[in-house]
Amino acid sequence: MLKRKKFKSLVGISALIALLSLTACATREEATMASAQERPEIGVVLSDVGLGDQSYSDAAFRGLAKARDEEGILFDYREIAQTDTYDEAFKQLVEGDNDLIIGLGYMVKDSLEKIAKENPDQQFLIVDDSSELPNVASITFKEEEGSYMAGVVAGLSTKSGHVGFLGGVESDLLKKFQFGYEQGVKAANPQADVKSVYAGDFGDSDLGTSIATSMIQDDDIDVIYTAAGLTGVGALQEAQKQGTYAIGVDADQFFIAEKAVVTSMIKNVDNAIFSAVRTFNENGGKFPQKDMVFGLKEEGVGLAPIRVVELTPEQQSLIDKLTQDLISGNITIQLP
Repeated sequence: MLKRKKFKSLVGISALIALLSLTACATREEATMASAQERPEIGVVLSDVGLGDQSYSDAAFRGLAKARDEEGILFDYREIAQTDTYDEAFKQLVEGDNDLIIGLGYMVKDSLEKIAKENPDQQFLIVDDSSELPNVASITFKEEEGSYMAGVVAGLSTKSGHVGFLGGVESDLLKKFQFGYEQGVKAANPQADVKSVYAGDFGDSDLGTSIATSMIQDDDIDVIYTAAGLTGVGALQEAQKQGTYAIGVDADQFFIAEKAVVTSMIKNVDNAIFSAVRTFNENGGKFPQKDMVFGLKEEGVGLAPIRVVELTPEQQSLIDKLTQDLISGNITIQLP
């Protein structure tokens, strides 16, 4: 009888341990599920070229990856190559129950606003444009300030006195790059002249090569500032082939043409998106400031390290002075 009683006790203990174990597992699963549910979910529609553009979309992706690692968000993305239309890209992200949906670039604005009107309770964020809709916040940059400083470097680097600007698709946004650059060149080198050309395309490296060849060989241009995505990459590489200088855009593009790229106009899309997502999280899924603007002062734009050319101490002092003058408001850039 004793053995039988002991056996029953052991069975009871085993059953209790198993029950407690199952309860613990269930509790951990519920905690994990709850934790996952609490993690903000962000969706982003990338620009027309998409990942691999070595500038704009790639920078945005880095910002979201940083927010994933440091803020614990989950994120999803769509490229136009996947969905054919921006409308469809935004619809898919809305259906995915994302807490915040980001549209990257002014070209997505019409589609973003269309879907935002259909989903007034969904929060959207557009980069490089703004919207009057109450559920659409915005990130814009003072590209003209960073481009002004790129122009200063070009004006100091040119030997021929002829520099160039290559833009992608002509727009109000790209005019900020162009006008800032032109005025920066003149601030550093009043005798230099600037030729500005628009390729009409952000995704054609061969076209960028062709335009750069014409600029260098026909117009004696020895510094080209590109704001043209993959089209600009072709121009950077051609500048290196021709033995002239170039200035990159959005990210530090030195590695694309290490013998040619003097600097790049850094547009910290990654930092701006990370900052916006963190603000969104810290304020319970809301933006305290609907329109967020990032310039030199906010470290939204700036210059990559200067390489390839050697500046004199006087030239570096001029760069430092003009940077501070822009930050303080002593310099006003005229825009169209």
